Amino acid sequence: MSAAEQPQTPVINGVAISAEAIAAEAQNHPASNPGEAWNSAAEALAIKTLLLAEADRLGIAASELSDDNGSVLAPDDARIEALLEQEVKTPEADRSTCRRYYAQHKQRFTSPDLVEASHILFAARPDDEKSYAKAVSAAENSIAELQDHPERFAAIAEVRSACPSAKQGGNLGQLSHGQTVDEFDTFLFNLDEGQLCPVPVKTRYGAHVLKVGRIISGQTLPFEAVRTKIADYLEEASWRRAVAQYVAILAGKAEIDGVALAAADSPLLQ
Repeated sequence: MSAAEQPQTPVINGVAISAEAIAAEAQNHPASNPGEAWNSAAEALAIKTLLLAEADRLGIAASELSDDNGSVLAPDDARIEALLEQEVKTPEADRSTCRRYYAQHKQRFTSPDLVEASHILFAARPDDEKSYAKAVSAAENSIAELQDHPERFAAIAEVRSACPSAKQGGNLGQLSHGQTVDEFDTFLFNLDEGQLCPVPVKTRYGAHVLKVGRIISGQTLPFEAVRTKIADYLEEASWRRAVAQYVAILAGKAEIDGVALAAADSPLLQ
């Protein structure tokens, strides 16, 4: 970003934030373009300036604090942490709150359905009509053979399949939704346990002979197994909302030019 393209630099209660400081901070704010990185950095430094000014007003001194990785925080960051710890209070997520969240979001604590699958791939590119038709015909012939002799699946896969899984008799292991291409996924999760798909499954890789093995339904984890995880999530979310509100209150009392903190999503917390 050239000097001519740089937007106005923020001024917080008469304290100007330099373009050099914003440019340096922008390295910590990946964005799709330099303008977005600049704006995020300017907002972050404006919030930091606002919070440090409040720490000065309340006489909060720097104390040695560490982040989640055990690294000692810089003095200004430590003062901000001490300020937020003193001024921002949030409730603990009690058992009833956690249980209510669990009941409303049970799908988040349920393991996916799994299907054991095997296939025989007759490879062909969709844009090669002749080869693709030949692959579909070969798959149809194999299906007809397997309908009469289902015990031959592994042997046929080893000889005819163009997939590396041929070495395992076509066995793909356990699959969940989304692990294969859409066409394959649709057939896979609509067949019965032990069923041979009666038609070739056509994908961009070619024509597949598909057989479903064991179906394992997803299991919901019990509440007690996830209660601590839920509490941590709810308390973190509550704390972030409270900090954003606290910053908005400080911004409402301050003289701010060059940046719109009221509309910012608190880059300090990213």
